[in-house]
Amino acid sequence: MRSLRRLASTPLLALIGLLPLVGCTDEKIVFREPFNPPPDAESGFLGYFSSTDKQTTCGNCHVDHQNKWVETAHAGAYATMAENPNTQDFCYGCHTVNQNGNRVQDAAGWNVVQDTAYHDVQCESCHGPGAEHVETPDASEHPRARVRVLTADLETGSVDTDTATAAGSCAECHSGAHHPFVDEWRESAHARALYSEEDQIFIADESPSCAACHEGRSVLRTWGVTTNYLERDSVAGPEGPHLGVTCAVCHDPHNAQFEGQLRYALSTTTFDENLCMKCHARRYEPAPTSSRGPHAPQGPVLTGTAGWWPPGYDTTAVASTHGTPSANPRLCAGCHVNRFEVEDRLNPGETILSVGHSFRPIPCLDPASGEPTQDNSCAYTEAERYWGSCTTSGCHTGGASAAALALQSQRADIDVLVDQLWNDVDGDTVLFEADPVTGDFIAYDPGDTGLLTQIPDPVTAFTTADLQITVAEGALFNVRLVGEARYANGDRSKGVHNPFLSTALLAASINAVQAQYFTPAVRLSPEAQAVLDRVNAKVLRGRAPSPISSR
Repeated sequence: MRSLRRLASTPLLALIGLLPLVGCTDEKIVFREPFNPPPDAESGFLGYFSSTDKQTTCGNCHVDHQNKWVETAHAGAYATMAENPNTQDFCYGCHTVNQNGNRVQDAAGWNVVQDTAYHDVQCESCHGPGAEHVETPDASEHPRARVRVLTADLETGSVDTDTATAAGSCAECHSGAHHPFVDEWRESAHARALYSEEDQIFIADESPSCAACHEGRSVLRTWGVTTNYLERDSVAGPEGPHLGVTCAVCHDPHNAQFEGQLRYALSTTTFDENLCMKCHARRYEPAPTSSRGPHAPQGPVLTGTAGWWPPGYDTTAVASTHGTPSANPRLCAGCHVNRFEVEDRLNPGETILSVGHSFRPIPCLDPASGEPTQDNSCAYTEAERYWGSCTTSGCHTGGASAAALALQSQRADIDVLVDQLWNDVDGDTVLFEADPVTGDFIAYDPGDTGLLTQIPDPVTAFTTADLQITVAEGALFNVRLVGEARYANGDRSKGVHNPFLSTALLAASINAVQAQYFTPAVRLSPEAQAVLDRVNAKVLRGRAPSPISSR
């Protein structure tokens, strides 16, 4: 069914069904083509059919896309620029229809003819010129947009950072001084999601379930996106079959239904409806038939539903303030899409906001400029990191020093509890040698200490043959979930996603392991006992029948 907007803009002004209502008249019925001659005839960019009401030529047929696109920021790009007193000549290249963003290489559109038809970022800005398509729609190729932003070497997995490889994509405008989206994203884990540096393999090749989050086209297919983009069907060459988690995976260029033209909402705690949690909510509780640890459990940790609780514990979700929409409406993005002031390279002495696409909540600061960097090797101190995502939230008073101290305290509690269960002395993230087929226990990793390395019958404690989750298996899962450097695919937030849940799961695990395998209980270090007592006191508030003393 056509919308009212479509009916108003249709060039076929006489509809046969309405003829009986017209009666006798001397007026002639004029049939008009659904497109105008392109102002830049050589390039074939059509632009607006009617610029006054932002009716694109493409939208005369693609009505649904037109009605959604007109609500996006792209539809007002020219006005935004024109109203800015600092507008310079080069700004027009990203606020009008021309060769930027599509496969045309020579000057075209607005850069040849300054016509109002080329105002704003329209369909052809990404899809390319449409004149041939509208003239012979059945015989010509449908203009397709490109979703690739970079090239990954199919032999090494290395990501090409040459901006030239981004030609004909979002990167031609959403990079550089004012909008460094791609510049930041290139250095993020999202740009490298398709490749494992450690294993030197394309993760998407491991299984379809891996590809559903690690390979861009597979993600889009999994999410039901059927748009006919350029790389969709390619199977060889520099684009594929591997495509990273690029802009178009998360952003819908046609639709402004959600903030930032995202494909899904940020504020919901429903895993399959939250953009980030659609991938960051995979394996977050142990399975009786598998010895594998957690995998991308961040969403469930944030909302308090991740981990293993011993029998008798209240399993009601324990959402932290960070995971509560009323206190942190943007949830994951509230901290991870963190904007900060940087120097405007085009206007020295002026500052602009970064776009937060490094996805680091507290990035390291460059010692010279004082600006955040992609390097994440610095210490978690007030001086060496940017704490704006914490201090501007309205929750953490006391500035950067208070935020840094809170993180330091939380990490210390988690570390001391984790070490009581498993102290990975050699740092290889291996507790025991496992059967390559079943994953069952064969032998402890030499040198490691902790309660889990002292269990009298580890063969029985760590087995999938019983089709049950033993106390040892549940405790190990919790350690891998929230412990630092204990598992590559754990939560890895150092407890920040959910401070109470992290320490409560570890305390409950210590209690359960002591009760199940050790009589009398193994004496813990005084420091660990103090933390355990403090956490048990909190856990007892409606969450467990009674703590088990380890004294």
